Amino acid sequence: MVPRLSCPAIALALVLSANGFAQTPTPAGTPTTKLPDTPAGRVIADWMDAFNSGDSIKLVAYYQKYGVQRDMAVQMDRRRRSGGFDLVSVERSQPRMIETVFRERVTGNLAYGVLELSPDGVPVTLKQSLLMAVPPGGSVADFKVDAATRARVIDGAIAKLNEYYVFPDVAAKMASTVRARNASGAYDHITNGPMLAQLLTDEFQGVSKDKHLRVNFSAPRIPDRPANPVPDSAMQARYRQDMERVNCGFEKAEVMANNVGYLKFNFFADTEVCGPIASREMTKVADVDALIIDLRENGGGSPGMVAHVSSYLFSKRVHLNDLWTRRTNETNEFWTRPDVPGKKVKDNVPVYVLTASRTFSGAEEFSYNLKNLKRATIIGETTGGGAHPVSGHKIDDHYGIGVPFARAINPYSKTNWEGTGVAPDVKVPAAEAMTTALRMISERRPVP
Repeated sequence: MVPRLSCPAIALALVLSANGFAQTPTPAGTPTTKLPDTPAGRVIADWMDAFNSGDSIKLVAYYQKYGVQRDMAVQMDRRRRSGGFDLVSVERSQPRMIETVFRERVTGNLAYGVLELSPDGVPVTLKQSLLMAVPPGGSVADFKVDAATRARVIDGAIAKLNEYYVFPDVAAKMASTVRARNASGAYDHITNGPMLAQLLTDEFQGVSKDKHLRVNFSAPRIPDRPANPVPDSAMQARYRQDMERVNCGFEKAEVMANNVGYLKFNFFADTEVCGPIASREMTKVADVDALIIDLRENGGGSPGMVAHVSSYLFSKRVHLNDLWTRRTNETNEFWTRPDVPGKKVKDNVPVYVLTASRTFSGAEEFSYNLKNLKRATIIGETTGGGAHPVSGHKIDDHYGIGVPFARAINPYSKTNWEGTGVAPDVKVPAAEAMTTALRMISERRPVP
Protein backbone atom coordinates (compact mmCIF):
# COMPACT_ATOMS: atom_id res chain seq x y z
CA MET A 1 0.00 0.00 0.00
CA VAL A 2 1.21 3.51 -0.62
CA PRO A 3 0.69 6.67 1.39
CA ARG A 4 -2.59 8.50 0.70
CA LEU A 5 -1.25 11.44 -1.33
CA SER A 6 -4.33 13.46 -1.32
CA CYS A 7 -7.89 13.64 0.04
CA PRO A 8 -11.10 15.19 -1.34
CA ALA A 9 -10.19 18.83 -1.78
CA ILE A 10 -12.43 20.58 0.74
CA ALA A 11 -9.77 22.77 2.35
CA LEU A 12 -7.74 25.70 1.15
CA ALA A 13 -4.35 24.19 0.35
CA LEU A 14 -1.51 26.64 0.01
CA VAL A 15 0.98 24.69 -2.06
CA LEU A 16 3.71 27.27 -2.47
CA SER A 17 7.14 26.86 -4.01
CA ALA A 18 10.08 28.44 -2.24
CA ASN A 19 11.55 29.22 -5.64
CA GLY A 20 8.45 30.40 -7.42
CA PHE A 21 8.21 32.58 -10.52
CA ALA A 22 10.05 35.71 -9.43
CA GLN A 23 8.35 39.08 -9.80
CA THR A 24 8.89 42.48 -8.24
CA PRO A 25 7.64 42.39 -4.65
CA THR A 26 4.33 44.17 -4.20
CA PRO A 27 3.85 46.60 -1.31
CA ALA A 28 1.26 45.27 1.12
CA GLY A 29 -2.24 46.38 0.21
CA THR A 30 -1.37 47.57 -3.29
CA PRO A 31 -4.62 47.44 -5.32
CA THR A 32 -4.46 45.27 -8.46
CA THR A 33 -7.94 44.08 -9.40
CA LYS A 34 -11.28 43.54 -7.68
CA LEU A 35 -13.05 40.34 -6.75
CA PRO A 36 -16.56 39.85 -8.15
CA ASP A 37 -19.50 40.15 -5.76
CA THR A 38 -20.46 36.47 -6.07
CA PRO A 39 -20.60 33.66 -3.49
CA ALA A 40 -17.20 32.40 -4.66
CA GLY A 41 -15.74 35.91 -4.76
CA ARG A 42 -16.92 36.61 -1.23
CA VAL A 43 -15.29 33.41 0.08
CA ILE A 44 -11.98 34.41 -1.52
CA ALA A 45 -12.32 37.87 0.02
CA ASP A 46 -12.92 36.27 3.44
CA TRP A 47 -9.79 34.17 3.06
CA MET A 48 -7.62 37.10 1.95
CA ASP A 49 -8.83 39.20 4.86
CA ALA A 50 -8.12 36.44 7.38
CA PHE A 51 -4.82 35.20 5.93
CA ASN A 52 -3.34 38.63 5.22
CA SER A 53 -4.20 39.86 8.71
CA GLY A 54 -1.66 37.49 10.24
CA ASP A 55 -4.13 37.01 13.11
CA SER A 56 -4.36 33.33 14.00
CA ILE A 57 -7.70 33.79 15.77
CA LYS A 58 -9.16 35.38 12.66
CA LEU A 59 -7.79 32.62 10.44
CA VAL A 60 -9.19 29.91 12.73
CA ALA A 61 -12.58 31.60 12.53
CA TYR A 62 -12.40 31.52 8.72
CA TYR A 63 -11.63 27.81 8.65
CA GLN A 64 -14.41 27.07 11.12
CA LYS A 65 -16.89 29.12 9.10
CA TYR A 66 -16.32 26.99 6.01
CA GLY A 67 -15.79 23.70 7.81
CA VAL A 68 -12.09 23.41 7.03
CA GLN A 69 -9.54 21.64 9.23
CA ARG A 70 -6.02 23.04 8.90
CA ASP A 71 -2.75 22.85 10.81
CA MET A 72 -2.55 26.38 12.17
CA ALA A 73 1.20 26.21 12.82
CA VAL A 74 1.72 25.47 9.13
CA GLN A 75 -0.67 28.22 8.06
CA MET A 76 0.96 30.85 10.25
CA ASP A 77 4.41 29.83 9.03
CA ARG A 78 3.19 30.29 5.45
CA ARG A 79 1.82 33.68 6.39
CA ARG A 80 5.19 34.75 7.80
CA ARG A 81 7.10 33.49 4.76
CA SER A 82 4.74 34.96 2.17
CA GLY A 83 3.79 38.21 3.87
CA GLY A 84 0.29 37.65 2.51
CA PHE A 85 -1.13 37.73 -1.02
CA ASP A 86 -2.45 40.39 -3.37
CA LEU A 87 -4.94 39.60 -6.12
CA VAL A 88 -3.41 40.07 -9.58
CA SER A 89 -6.24 38.91 -11.83
CA VAL A 90 -9.51 37.03 -12.03
CA GLU A 91 -9.07 34.53 -14.86
CA ARG A 92 -12.61 33.18 -14.78
CA SER A 93 -15.64 33.87 -12.63
CA GLN A 94 -18.93 32.09 -12.10
CA PRO A 95 -21.26 32.41 -9.13
CA ARG A 96 -19.87 29.33 -7.36
CA MET A 97 -16.46 28.99 -9.03
CA ILE A 98 -13.55 31.36 -9.51
CA GLU A 99 -10.02 31.12 -10.96
CA THR A 100 -7.52 33.71 -9.77
CA VAL A 101 -3.88 34.72 -9.89
CA PHE A 102 -2.21 36.02 -6.71
CA ARG A 103 1.17 37.57 -5.98
CA GLU A 104 3.12 36.82 -2.81
CA ARG A 105 4.00 40.07 -1.09
CA VAL A 106 7.47 39.14 0.16
CA THR A 107 8.94 37.60 -3.00
CA GLY A 108 6.53 38.56 -5.75
CA ASN A 109 6.00 34.91 -6.67
CA LEU A 110 2.81 34.19 -8.58
CA ALA A 111 0.27 31.56 -7.57
CA TYR A 112 -2.78 30.24 -9.40
CA GLY A 113 -5.94 29.79 -7.36
CA VAL A 114 -9.03 27.68 -7.95
CA LEU A 115 -12.05 27.76 -5.69
CA GLU A 116 -15.32 25.89 -6.26
CA LEU A 117 -18.22 25.87 -3.84
CA SER A 118 -20.40 22.87 -3.23
CA PRO A 119 -23.77 23.15 -5.00
CA ASP A 120 -25.83 22.80 -1.83
CA GLY A 121 -26.21 26.50 -1.16
CA VAL A 122 -26.49 27.28 2.56
CA PRO A 123 -24.32 26.92 4.53
CA VAL A 124 -21.53 27.57 2.04
CA THR A 125 -18.97 24.75 1.90
CA LEU A 126 -15.92 24.23 -0.27
CA LYS A 127 -15.84 21.52 -2.93
CA GLN A 128 -12.38 22.40 -4.16
CA SER A 129 -10.01 25.15 -3.12
CA LEU A 130 -6.30 25.43 -3.74
CA LEU A 131 -3.47 27.80 -4.49
CA MET A 132 -0.51 26.48 -6.50
CA ALA A 133 2.77 28.25 -7.17
CA VAL A 134 3.62 29.20 -10.75
CA PRO A 135 6.98 27.39 -11.10
CA PRO A 136 10.27 28.93 -12.26
CA GLY A 137 10.17 29.37 -16.02
CA GLY A 138 6.44 28.61 -16.05
CA SER A 139 3.43 30.79 -16.64
CA VAL A 140 -0.26 31.04 -15.85
CA ALA A 141 -0.92 29.46 -19.26
CA ASP A 142 0.39 26.13 -17.90
CA PHE A 143 -2.74 25.90 -15.74
CA LYS A 144 -5.20 26.44 -18.61
CA VAL A 145 -7.16 23.64 -20.32
CA ASP A 146 -8.88 23.50 -23.71
CA ALA A 147 -10.83 20.75 -25.51
CA ALA A 148 -7.68 19.24 -27.03
CA THR A 149 -5.98 19.06 -23.63
CA ARG A 150 -9.03 17.43 -22.04
CA ALA A 151 -9.18 14.80 -24.78
CA ARG A 152 -5.43 14.10 -24.57
CA VAL A 153 -5.46 13.71 -20.79
CA ILE A 154 -8.56 11.51 -20.86
CA ASP A 155 -7.10 9.25 -23.55
CA GLY A 156 -3.79 9.04 -21.70
CA ALA A 157 -5.41 8.21 -18.38
CA ILE A 158 -7.60 5.52 -19.93
CA ALA A 159 -4.58 3.96 -21.66
CA LYS A 160 -2.80 3.59 -18.30
CA LEU A 161 -5.92 2.15 -16.66
CA ASN A 162 -6.39 -0.39 -19.45
CA GLU A 163 -2.77 -1.45 -19.15
CA TYR A 164 -2.32 -1.59 -15.39
CA TYR A 165 -5.57 -1.40 -13.39
CA VAL A 166 -6.07 -4.44 -11.18
CA PHE A 167 -9.51 -5.29 -12.64
CA PRO A 168 -9.59 -5.05 -16.48
CA ASP A 169 -13.39 -5.14 -16.65
CA VAL A 170 -13.64 -2.19 -14.27
CA ALA A 171 -11.04 -0.31 -16.31
CA ALA A 172 -13.22 -0.81 -19.40
CA LYS A 173 -16.27 0.56 -17.54
CA MET A 174 -14.33 3.62 -16.40
CA ALA A 175 -13.16 4.24 -19.97
CA SER A 176 -16.62 4.00 -21.53
CA THR A 177 -18.21 6.20 -18.84
CA VAL A 178 -15.66 9.02 -19.09
CA ARG A 179 -15.47 8.96 -22.89
CA ALA A 180 -19.25 9.14 -23.15
CA ARG A 181 -19.48 12.04 -20.73
CA ASN A 182 -16.73 13.94 -22.51
CA ALA A 183 -18.46 13.41 -25.87
CA SER A 184 -21.71 14.74 -24.38
CA GLY A 185 -20.01 17.99 -23.35
CA ALA A 186 -20.15 17.26 -19.61
CA TYR A 187 -16.56 18.44 -19.16
CA ASP A 188 -16.65 21.49 -21.43
CA HIS A 189 -16.82 23.83 -18.44
CA ILE A 190 -13.44 22.66 -17.14
CA THR A 191 -10.82 25.26 -18.03
CA ASN A 192 -7.96 24.61 -15.61
CA GLY A 193 -5.68 21.69 -14.82
CA PRO A 194 -6.38 21.18 -11.11
CA MET A 195 -10.14 21.00 -11.72
CA LEU A 196 -9.69 18.57 -14.62
CA ALA A 197 -7.55 16.29 -12.47
CA GLN A 198 -10.07 16.40 -9.62
CA LEU A 199 -13.04 15.82 -11.91
CA LEU A 200 -11.42 12.79 -13.58
CA THR A 201 -10.49 11.44 -10.16
CA ASP A 202 -14.13 11.78 -9.07
CA GLU A 203 -15.40 10.14 -12.28
CA PHE A 204 -13.01 7.19 -12.15
CA GLN A 205 -13.62 6.65 -8.45
CA GLY A 206 -17.36 6.92 -9.02
CA VAL A 207 -17.21 3.84 -11.25
CA SER A 208 -14.47 1.85 -9.51
CA LYS A 209 -15.11 2.94 -5.87
CA ASP A 210 -11.31 2.75 -5.60
CA LYS A 211 -10.01 5.51 -3.32
CA HIS A 212 -6.39 4.89 -4.32
CA LEU A 213 -7.06 5.87 -7.93
CA ARG A 214 -6.16 9.50 -8.58
CA VAL A 215 -5.38 11.81 -11.49
CA ASN A 216 -2.90 14.51 -10.48
CA PHE A 217 -1.97 17.88 -11.95
CA SER A 218 1.55 19.31 -11.62
CA ALA A 219 2.43 22.87 -12.55
CA PRO A 220 6.14 22.03 -12.89
CA ARG A 221 6.90 19.70 -15.79
CA ILE A 222 6.78 16.04 -14.79
CA PRO A 223 10.14 14.48 -15.70
CA ASP A 224 10.35 11.35 -17.81
CA ARG A 225 11.10 8.23 -15.81
CA PRO A 226 13.27 5.55 -17.43
CA ALA A 227 11.94 2.00 -17.59
CA ASN A 228 14.72 0.73 -15.31
CA PRO A 229 15.73 3.78 -13.30
CA VAL A 230 19.15 3.87 -11.66
CA PRO A 231 18.86 5.19 -8.11
CA ASP A 232 20.09 8.76 -7.88
CA SER A 233 22.47 9.05 -4.94
CA ALA A 234 21.66 12.71 -4.32
CA MET A 235 17.93 12.01 -4.35
CA GLN A 236 18.40 9.06 -2.00
CA ALA A 237 20.41 11.25 0.35
CA ARG A 238 17.67 13.89 0.36
CA TYR A 239 15.03 11.25 1.03
CA ARG A 240 17.06 9.87 3.92
CA GLN A 241 17.49 13.35 5.38
CA ASP A 242 13.77 14.04 5.02
CA MET A 243 12.89 10.78 6.75
CA GLU A 244 15.36 11.33 9.56
CA ARG A 245 14.00 14.85 10.09
CA VAL A 246 10.49 13.46 10.72
CA ASN A 247 11.77 10.34 12.50
CA CYS A 248 10.29 8.21 9.71
CA GLY A 249 6.79 9.16 10.80
CA PHE A 250 7.18 7.95 14.38
CA GLU A 251 5.72 10.75 16.45
CA LYS A 252 5.79 9.19 19.89
CA ALA A 253 6.97 5.99 21.60
CA GLU A 254 6.69 6.10 25.36
CA VAL A 255 5.81 4.14 28.46
CA MET A 256 2.95 5.73 30.37
CA ALA A 257 1.56 5.12 33.83
CA ASN A 258 0.93 1.51 34.86
CA ASN A 259 3.53 0.35 32.31
CA VAL A 260 1.24 0.98 29.33
CA GLY A 261 3.10 1.56 26.10
CA TYR A 262 1.96 4.19 23.59
CA LEU A 263 3.19 4.21 19.99
CA LYS A 264 2.01 6.78 17.42
CA PHE A 265 3.27 6.91 13.85
CA ASN A 266 1.68 8.46 10.78
CA PHE A 267 2.98 6.43 7.83
CA PHE A 268 4.81 3.21 7.02
CA ALA A 269 8.10 4.34 5.47
CA ASP A 270 10.54 2.43 3.29
CA THR A 271 12.29 -0.24 5.36
CA GLU A 272 15.68 0.17 3.70
CA VAL A 273 15.91 3.72 5.02
CA CYS A 274 13.62 3.61 8.05
CA GLY A 275 13.93 0.04 9.31
CA PRO A 276 16.53 0.95 11.97
CA ILE A 277 14.43 3.85 13.27
CA ALA A 278 11.32 1.66 13.39
CA SER A 279 13.27 -0.99 15.31
CA ARG A 280 14.53 1.60 17.78
CA GLU A 281 11.01 2.94 18.41
CA MET A 282 9.50 -0.54 18.78
CA THR A 283 12.20 -1.54 21.25
CA LYS A 284 11.23 1.41 23.48
CA VAL A 285 7.89 -0.27 24.20
CA ALA A 286 9.06 -3.88 24.31
CA ASP A 287 8.71 -4.37 28.09
CA VAL A 288 5.22 -2.97 28.61
CA ASP A 289 2.23 -4.76 30.12
CA ALA A 290 -0.14 -3.41 27.44
CA LEU A 291 0.49 -1.56 24.18
CA ILE A 292 -1.58 1.09 22.41
CA ILE A 293 -0.72 1.72 18.73
CA ASP A 294 -2.25 4.93 17.44
CA LEU A 295 -2.99 4.88 13.69
CA ARG A 296 -5.68 7.57 13.68
CA GLU A 297 -3.56 9.83 11.46
CA ASN A 298 -1.73 7.11 9.54
CA GLY A 299 -2.30 7.22 5.77
CA GLY A 300 -0.42 4.06 4.83
CA GLY A 301 2.87 3.27 3.15
CA SER A 302 5.14 0.33 2.46
CA PRO A 303 3.88 -3.27 2.88
CA GLY A 304 7.46 -4.14 3.85
CA MET A 305 7.30 -1.76 6.80
CA VAL A 306 3.91 -3.16 7.79
CA ALA A 307 5.58 -6.57 8.06
CA HIS A 308 8.63 -5.09 9.84
CA VAL A 309 6.61 -3.40 12.59
CA SER A 310 4.30 -6.42 12.89
CA SER A 311 7.33 -8.64 13.49
CA TYR A 312 7.76 -7.04 16.92
CA LEU A 313 4.35 -8.36 18.00
CA PHE A 314 4.94 -12.06 17.25
CA SER A 315 7.63 -14.34 18.62
CA LYS A 316 7.22 -16.80 15.74
CA ARG A 317 7.04 -16.42 11.96
CA VAL A 318 3.47 -15.54 10.95
CA HIS A 319 1.85 -15.16 7.53
CA LEU A 320 0.41 -11.63 7.33
CA ASN A 321 -0.80 -10.84 3.83
CA ASP A 322 -0.42 -11.56 0.11
CA LEU A 323 -0.31 -9.18 -2.87
CA TRP A 324 -1.45 -10.45 -6.27
CA THR A 325 -0.33 -8.41 -9.31
CA ARG A 326 -2.58 -8.43 -12.36
CA ARG A 327 0.01 -7.96 -15.14
CA THR A 328 2.39 -10.69 -13.97
CA ASN A 329 -0.14 -12.94 -12.22
CA GLU A 330 2.39 -13.23 -9.40
CA THR A 331 1.63 -13.40 -5.69
CA ASN A 332 4.06 -11.97 -3.13
CA GLU A 333 3.74 -13.24 0.43
CA PHE A 334 4.43 -11.07 3.48
CA TRP A 335 5.47 -12.75 6.74
CA THR A 336 6.78 -11.55 10.08
CA ARG A 337 10.48 -11.96 10.73
CA PRO A 338 11.72 -13.80 13.80
CA ASP A 339 15.13 -12.09 13.64
CA VAL A 340 14.40 -8.34 13.72
CA PRO A 341 16.87 -6.20 15.72
CA GLY A 342 16.10 -5.39 19.33
CA LYS A 343 13.55 -6.82 21.72
CA LYS A 344 9.99 -7.86 20.83
CA VAL A 345 6.74 -7.31 22.70
CA LYS A 346 5.77 -10.52 24.49
CA ASP A 347 3.01 -12.60 22.91
CA ASN A 348 0.80 -12.33 26.00
CA VAL A 349 0.88 -8.51 26.07
CA PRO A 350 -2.49 -7.13 24.90
CA VAL A 351 -2.33 -4.76 21.92
CA TYR A 352 -4.90 -2.06 21.13
CA VAL A 353 -4.92 -0.35 17.72
CA LEU A 354 -6.65 3.04 17.47
CA THR A 355 -8.29 3.87 14.12
CA ALA A 356 -10.17 6.72 12.45
CA SER A 357 -12.02 7.12 9.18
CA ARG A 358 -8.83 8.69 7.78
CA THR A 359 -6.77 5.58 8.64
CA PHE A 360 -5.92 4.28 5.18
CA SER A 361 -4.08 1.81 2.98
CA GLY A 362 -1.05 0.25 4.72
CA ALA A 363 -2.40 1.34 8.11
CA GLU A 364 -5.56 -0.58 7.26
CA GLU A 365 -3.54 -3.63 6.31
CA PHE A 366 -1.74 -3.51 9.65
CA SER A 367 -5.08 -3.31 11.49
CA TYR A 368 -6.74 -5.95 9.30
CA ASN A 369 -3.84 -8.38 9.68
CA LEU A 370 -3.75 -8.09 13.48
CA LYS A 371 -7.52 -8.36 13.69
CA ASN A 372 -7.61 -11.58 11.65
CA LEU A 373 -4.71 -13.00 13.64
CA LYS A 374 -6.51 -12.06 16.87
CA ARG A 375 -3.38 -10.23 18.03
CA ALA A 376 -5.00 -6.83 18.64
CA THR A 377 -8.24 -5.16 19.63
CA ILE A 378 -9.22 -2.47 17.12
CA ILE A 379 -10.79 0.60 18.76
CA GLY A 380 -12.24 3.64 17.00
CA GLU A 381 -13.86 4.18 13.61
CA THR A 382 -14.18 2.10 10.46
CA THR A 383 -11.16 2.88 8.30
CA GLY A 384 -11.06 4.44 4.81
CA GLY A 385 -11.27 1.30 2.67
CA GLY A 386 -8.25 1.31 0.33
CA ALA A 387 -6.58 -2.07 -0.20
CA HIS A 388 -4.97 -1.79 -3.65
CA PRO A 389 -1.30 -0.75 -3.94
CA VAL A 390 -0.61 1.97 -6.49
CA SER A 391 1.97 2.78 -9.15
CA GLY A 392 2.40 6.25 -10.62
CA HIS A 393 2.37 6.89 -14.38
CA LYS A 394 3.01 10.02 -16.42
CA ILE A 395 0.25 11.05 -18.82
CA ASP A 396 1.94 14.17 -20.21
CA ASP A 397 4.11 17.03 -18.97
CA HIS A 398 1.55 18.19 -16.41
CA TYR A 399 -0.66 15.19 -15.63
CA GLY A 400 -0.05 11.86 -13.97
CA ILE A 401 -2.22 9.05 -12.66
CA GLY A 402 -1.89 6.71 -9.70
CA VAL A 403 -3.14 3.30 -10.84
CA PRO A 404 -3.98 0.50 -8.39
CA PHE A 405 -2.22 -2.47 -9.96
CA ALA A 406 -2.51 -5.29 -7.42
CA ARG A 407 -4.87 -6.81 -4.87
CA ALA A 408 -4.31 -7.61 -1.22
CA ILE A 409 -5.47 -11.09 -0.21
CA ASN A 410 -5.48 -11.96 3.46
CA PRO A 411 -4.44 -15.63 3.93
CA TYR A 412 -7.18 -16.19 6.52
CA SER A 413 -10.19 -14.22 5.30
CA LYS A 414 -9.24 -14.75 1.61
CA THR A 415 -10.35 -11.18 0.93
CA ASN A 416 -9.43 -7.63 2.01
CA TRP A 417 -10.84 -4.31 3.18
CA GLU A 418 -11.23 -2.61 -0.21
CA GLY A 419 -14.33 -0.41 -0.21
CA THR A 420 -15.47 -1.55 3.23
CA GLY A 421 -12.66 -0.49 5.53
CA VAL A 422 -11.63 -2.30 8.68
CA ALA A 423 -14.48 -2.44 11.19
CA PRO A 424 -13.31 -1.84 14.77
CA ASP A 425 -13.93 -4.39 17.51
CA VAL A 426 -14.99 -1.49 19.72
CA LYS A 427 -16.70 1.29 17.79
CA VAL A 428 -16.29 4.77 19.24
CA PRO A 429 -15.53 8.22 17.76
CA ALA A 430 -11.84 8.55 16.95
CA ALA A 431 -11.46 11.28 19.58
CA GLU A 432 -12.59 8.81 22.26
CA ALA A 433 -10.47 5.85 21.16
CA MET A 434 -7.52 6.57 23.47
CA THR A 435 -9.70 7.00 26.55
CA THR A 436 -11.57 3.82 25.67
CA ALA A 437 -8.34 1.84 25.29
CA LEU A 438 -7.03 3.05 28.65
CA ARG A 439 -10.32 2.17 30.32
CA MET A 440 -10.30 -1.32 28.79
CA ILE A 441 -6.73 -1.83 29.93
CA SER A 442 -7.61 -0.79 33.47
CA GLU A 443 -10.65 -3.01 33.53
CA ARG A 444 -8.99 -5.86 31.61
CA ARG A 445 -12.41 -6.74 30.30
CA PRO A 446 -12.79 -8.95 27.23
CA VAL A 447 -13.82 -7.50 23.88
CA PRO A 448 -17.62 -7.58 23.39
